Amino acid sequence: MEEQSSNKKIITTFGLVTMIITAIFGFGNVSNAYLQMGYGSIIWYALAGICFFFPCGLMMAEYGSTFKEAKGGIYSWLAGSVGERVAFVGTFVWLASWIVWMVSTASRIWITLSALIFGKDTTQQWHAFGLDSTQFIGVLGILMILTITYLSSRGVKSIAKVGSIGGIFTIIVNVIFVIVSVIVLIAKKGVLAQPIHGASTFITSPNPQFQTPIAIISFVVYAIFAYGGMESLGSVTDSMKNPEKTFPKGLIIASIFTIGTYVLMIFMLGWSINYQQDLTKSSVNLGNVTYVVFNYLGIALGNSLGWSHAAALTSGLVMTRIVALAQTLGFLGALFILMYSPIKAFILGSNPNLWPKKLTTLNKANMPANAMWLQAIVVCVIIFLVAFGGSAAQKFYLILTDMANVSATFPYIFLIGAFPFFKAKQNLVRPFVAFKNRFWTNVLVVFVELILIIGILFTFIQPLTEKDYQTAFWTLAGPIFFAIVALVFYQIAVKKGRVAK
Repeated sequence: MEEQSSNKKIITTFGLVTMIITAIFGFGNVSNAYLQMGYGSIIWYALAGICFFFPCGLMMAEYGSTFKEAKGGIYSWLAGSVGERVAFVGTFVWLASWIVWMVSTASRIWITLSALIFGKDTTQQWHAFGLDSTQFIGVLGILMILTITYLSSRGVKSIAKVGSIGGIFTIIVNVIFVIVSVIVLIAKKGVLAQPIHGASTFITSPNPQFQTPIAIISFVVYAIFAYGGMESLGSVTDSMKNPEKTFPKGLIIASIFTIGTYVLMIFMLGWSINYQQDLTKSSVNLGNVTYVVFNYLGIALGNSLGWSHAAALTSGLVMTRIVALAQTLGFLGALFILMYSPIKAFILGSNPNLWPKKLTTLNKANMPANAMWLQAIVVCVIIFLVAFGGSAAQKFYLILTDMANVSATFPYIFLIGAFPFFKAKQNLVRPFVAFKNRFWTNVLVVFVELILIIGILFTFIQPLTEKDYQTAFWTLAGPIFFAIVALVFYQIAVKKGRVAK
């Protein structure tokens, strides 16, 4: 048995570093940051990495190693720390983050397909049946969600494997971006497309929407979102040799690399992309900015090497299609997996008495089909309401991005807030302990919680100051709605005597 156990402990420091980087890093965060704040986003991404990513990673490792036998993921972590009620609400809000991600992705994937087929985003010209482009994209998104739910509920998991191919392509895309950016910089003899005008360039934003202190502080959520996903890594400590040394070491290396890569890549965008010339057009939005910057990067490559205008444009189209292919494969794979994985883990990992029996029933394919269809209806309703809310494309994708960022950040309020209670539990076996001083642990928790809460509040307040009530409403609607639904579910279970108060 000991030999079998030691064979399981196969995750090395290098393996952990690659797992963390793969789970956390995304080029879309780089292009979104540059569109929102230009070089001014660099300092916020660095601070978010140091003040949020690193300490939270250690907290998730403590949770995961202590509750390594539990199947409920973050539900088990919260239930074992602060009780079942908070665990149920917190995990329901976590599930909301994936639902909002599906809402966003089901709409964005059409930009990806357009970039793959046409070499650019043409979705703003898509019209049919009297619908404008935003409404038509919404309808296509609804049809996609219904199709994927149908296939996933029948156990068609093979399509999800395209996600792993997408992962390989994503790595290749990042490597291409770095190599081409360096070639452009060398060919232009160090002249940047986005010039630096002193230290203020790295503090202020060229975007008129991010000039006020409230708007700048609201950007914190964008920066924190770039480091989201750590809760998925908390359970790997039992697969390591000497997790007390391996995990902090791996996390430090991965943190330095991830923070450094975000900072460097945001700066590298300025080598080939001029903010005012290339990104201030009304056709550029948070949904298509990644393809826009890759197109300009390809054109910059051709121009810097003295190619003809036609050849430079072709280079831009090739670059756009490469990143679109990677994104298409990644989005499709992720949609198939996330359609069933989070909801199945939550329903099967939590107390079955909290759910109506129909939602916990598994079909012949071992899928919670009823729960998946209910989830699909919720996703489709949100897509419909946002798409038919009268938004132009630019605002539509801003709403989707803010919704996704806040929803993904919200569950950390529960996880981090529960950490002092988790540390106070005397009856837990703790194979891995990173935080040993109770006072400084509590200080750190309060500090990180304040960063999260202030960032979320200012993301909500910022559109209010501009009287953009639609964006403000949808920014917080997801987490609050799902928290209320969770409390209603729990109270019904209490009234029926299925769970204790």
